[in-house]
Amino acid sequence: MGETIRFERPDGKSATGYLARAADDAPGVVVIQEWWGLQGQIKGICNRFADAGYNALAPDLYDGVVVPYHDTDRAAREMQSLDFLDATDNTVRGAAQYLAPDGVRVGLTGFCLGGAVTVLGAIRIPDFSAAVCFYGIPPLEAGRPGDIRVPIQCHFAGKDDWCTPEAVDAFEAALKSAGREYELYRYPGAEHGFMNEQRDVYDEAAARQAWDRCLTFWNRHLEG
Repeated sequence: MGETIRFERPDGKSATGYLARAADDAPGVVVIQEWWGLQGQIKGICNRFADAGYNALAPDLYDGVVVPYHDTDRAAREMQSLDFLDATDNTVRGAAQYLAPDGVRVGLTGFCLGGAVTVLGAIRIPDFSAAVCFYGIPPLEAGRPGDIRVPIQCHFAGKDDWCTPEAVDAFEAALKSAGREYELYRYPGAEHGFMNEQRDVYDEAAARQAWDRCLTFWNRHLEG
């Protein structure tokens, strides 16, 4: 369904990504990869968004590097070498601008590493109308939840040693204290990465529920 494209970043450089189109005038969704890179599963997410009526673009934050699912050490190295703020301010924003040449609404979503970038984008990028974060929280020195500027929906697994229940509690408390517009869902029996059907942590029931909630959220904030 989709294709690899090249698009311009605000700093004048270019980036590549996977684009799945619904229609020329459809709302857009920027989809941010897990720490494995631009895997086929992320491309599949873009295809599903296109089927639901959204032009979906997943920028390639690793410039062509795709890490096998078993190689967590290499995934960690790739993630640690990523300049998160440059990726957010330039690559992710460039993707948003590519999807909205005529002012259509664009949302931002991401998983794991991409979930953290989603929070950063919801803070730093004015081009988005809404955001959906899947199990990712950036460090406070990079972005504070209270500074999020758009409605945000968040999905967290109950069994997660990165976005722990305590970290999620603190994240939600900051959103609430700042009066942000948010929805936050917890899936007690699910593990980190539960949306990825290519891995053994996939939780079909939780993934289906989270997907339906995400589409309902997009319908409310990106349509019309």
